[in-house]
Amino acid sequence: ISAADQEEVDRYWDAFADGGTEGRCGWVRDRWGFWWQVVPEAMASTIGGSDPEGAARAMAAMMGMGRLVVAELQAAYDGR
Repeated sequence: ISAADQEEVDRYWDAFADGGTEGRCGWVRDRWGFWWQVVPEAMASTIGGSDPEGAARAMAAMMGMGRLVVAELQAAYDGR
């Protein structure tokens, strides 16, 4: 599911995780057993960004996350 911003990521994530299971890399299983990946639109400019080193840092950051956090992905891309 594409989310416009962090607020939308959080709203989807919280709804799916209620009675479900939190996974890694943006994946969450709902109470009925269906898996969803909640992806912020900003991911296209970080993991798919024009700077290969920044994209690699953002990918590494994503691999360590459960819920995807836009600010952390951007910070990794920027090298902060």
